[in-house]
Amino acid sequence: TAPRRVSSVLNRDTKQFGKQHLFDGSEETCWNSDQGTSQWVTLDFPQPVKVSQLHIQFQGGFSSRLCTLEGCRTGEELVKISELYPQDSHAMQISFPRVTMMMEGFQVEETVLDKLRITFGSSTDFFGRVVVYHLGVLGERL
Repeated sequence: TAPRRVSSVLNRDTKQFGKQHLFDGSEETCWNSDQGTSQWVTLDFPQPVKVSQLHIQFQGGFSSRLCTLEGCRTGEELVKISELYPQDSHAMQISFPRVTMMMEGFQVEETVLDKLRITFGSSTDFFGRVVVYHLGVLGERL
């Protein structure tokens, strides 16, 4: 798994709500951000990757209406790749590259990068909290 950083953790309780729960595969655990207008997750990959899919599972009521994907190669500045508009749902949502219409998902362009930042803006929670049970970035190592 890529080294990762998150904008915040609810009550700084990293044991119960920390970033490690984004990738642990358990349906019982989650990353829960603290309050704020914009939350984010940053992934640093050990080698360049071509991202082709994004899997994300929010807790309904604590999802993001807008996800902005930014990426870059090592030593470069982050640049905007795509905007995604997830549903306020507990269902797993999957993006596919170059797909213009989907029933339960959104699209993301294939991009080669070493760093990926997903910014969760416009939370459905009044206090701006975001709860993510699963985050998966699929693609190929280059």
